[in-house]
This record gives sequence, C-alpha cells and structure tokens, in this order.
Amino acid sequence: MAGHVHDHEHGGHGGHAGHSHAVSADADRKWLWSALVLLVVFMAGEVVVGFAARSLALISDAAHMLTDAASIALALVAMRLAARPARGGYTYGLKRAEILSAQANGVTLLVLSAWLGYEAVTRLVSPPAVQGSLVLVTALVGVVVNVAATWCLSRANRSSLNVEGAFQHVLTDLYAFVATAVAGAVVLFTGFVRADAIASLVVVALMLRAGTGLVRDSARIFLEAAPAGIDPDAVADRLVAVPQVEEIHDLHIWEITSNQPALSAHVLVTPGGDCHAVQHELQRRLREEYRITHATLQVDHVGEDGPDGLLQISPNSAAAAASAGEQARDHCGDTHGPVHRSGPHPH
Repeated sequence: MAGHVHDHEHGGHGGHAGHSHAVSADADRKWLWSALVLLVVFMAGEVVVGFAARSLALISDAAHMLTDAASIALALVAMRLAARPARGGYTYGLKRAEILSAQANGVTLLVLSAWLGYEAVTRLVSPPAVQGSLVLVTALVGVVVNVAATWCLSRANRSSLNVEGAFQHVLTDLYAFVATAVAGAVVLFTGFVRADAIASLVVVALMLRAGTGLVRDSARIFLEAAPAGIDPDAVADRLVAVPQVEEIHDLHIWEITSNQPALSAHVLVTPGGDCHAVQHELQRRLREEYRITHATLQVDHVGEDGPDGLLQISPNSAAAAASAGEQARDHCGDTHGPVHRSGPHPH
C-alpha cells in the first residue's frame, strides 16, 4: 500500500534560474575564450624562449599554462554538455561533465608537478647555464598576460568548479611568473643559476596545491559526499525538531554538480499529523537555511495502518527488525545511516 511521497522540485523557480543561467553561460564562454587565446599565444612563445634560454622555470610555467589552457577548453566543452536537457538514461543530463573535466585537470597538474619536481631537483644538483635576461623579460611579459587572463576569468561565473579551477590556475601562474622573474633577475645580476631551479620548485608547490584541491573537490562529488560546510547529522537534527516530526532516516545529501546540492529522506510524523504542512515546512528550512532546493521527501504517519488505507509506519521499525535479525514488516528493511528521532536525544 503506497505511503505519502512528496517530491518538491520548485519547478517554477528552476525554470527561471535556467533562463538566467543560459544568459550568463554565454557571457562566461566569451570571457573564457578571451583568456584561452591570451594563454595559448603566450605559452607558444614561452616554450620557444624557455628552450633557447635553457630555463626550466620558464618551461615549468609553460607546462602550467598548458594545463590552464586545457582546463579552460574542457570547461567550455563541459558547459556545452551540461546545458543539454536530461533525457534517456541520463536523468541529471550531463551536468557532471564539468566535474570530469575538473578531475582530469587536477590529475594532469599532479603528474606534471611530479615530472617538473624531479627535473628541478636534478638541476639543483647539477645546474646548467641559464640566460637570466631572457628569463626576466619573458617572465615580466607573462605577468602582464596572466593579469589580463585572470581579469577575464574573474568576470565569469566562478561558482562552477571548472571556472573556479581555471581562475585559480591562472592566478597561480601569475604568482609563478613573479617567482620566475625574481629568479631571472638573480641569475642576471648575481650569476646564481640555481635560482632558476628554486623558482621551478615554487611553481611545482603551487601546482601540487591546485591539483590536490581539484582532485579532492571533484572526488567528493563523484563519491556523493555531502557538500563542504553541510553536516548531514546537523541537518537531520534541525529537521527532526520541526513540530509533528517523530523520526527521520535514510537521509542523503549530495551534489549533482558544482553548487547544486540535493537531498532525499524518509520522514515519519505523529499519528494524525498534517503530512503536507510538515513537508512544506521542511522544504522551507532546507531552502532558507541550507540553500537546498532540490529535495525529495517521503512522509508517512507513525502507527498502524489507518482507516483511510494509507501506509503508516511503526517508529524505527527497520532498526528494531535489524536488531532482531529480521526484515522490517512495514518499510525500510535496509536503512542507510543513523536514525534521528524527536526529543532531547534525536540520535
């Protein structure tokens, strides 16, 4: 016998948001293309100068810029894919394409940092001759180019993990070029050629930091962990305190893609309680306090099956059955996560 299942998707609000997102997505693509052209043109010249000057710092910067350009290109492709409507077996559409892109970008950063780190240590032990003047001039031009690219990306919507990742990469490149310019000046005026390898290690450290962050954040989404800053137990305790709510279990909070959290839960209310009123209050709290607008709540009454024929659930029937080694009679024979109940000790 079916219980009360309330799916509240805020269809009207979602339609409005989709329209505004389409407009901003077009603007985002313009700014991303501008930054991409700047980076690719300068990167090609930097590789040539890097080999001519025998500067690993410049080659390291160029490698980092390659990942920046790749991240922007992937972001552009992912934005196209994510904009496609959900159909067929892809019930969320292709919104996670940007997360795949971000993870690929992070892994590439980590691989490049390992290779450049090895080369930098080798050059510290046995430093080659480096033309400090070429390094200094190229790095100063790189600072200007990266300031322009950073400004372009700052104009785009940085709530996307892809766009924010690209922005952080270009910003990291800006710091790296400053370090490379200092190294070029040191080589030019003091002859201390190991400064080039030291600057490369600075770039490697920045790449490791950026790559680790991207892999960690994208992995959290793929593993369907709760969004950073949201504690599912705290959310459940807040919701179970709503009047007429007796118990909440099977609570799941995850992210569909960047900044698109979703929630599902099974809610038990007091016998004779107003399921619809409780559902609307829970949705209001989720929306206003946690910015969760995509939520699916199954709401049932506590107690035996009522005269109206609607399913009513015994409180914690699943937990009781599990402790007895039996299947729950009514519902949720295999609950996931803790059970939260009303009262002074909700857990």
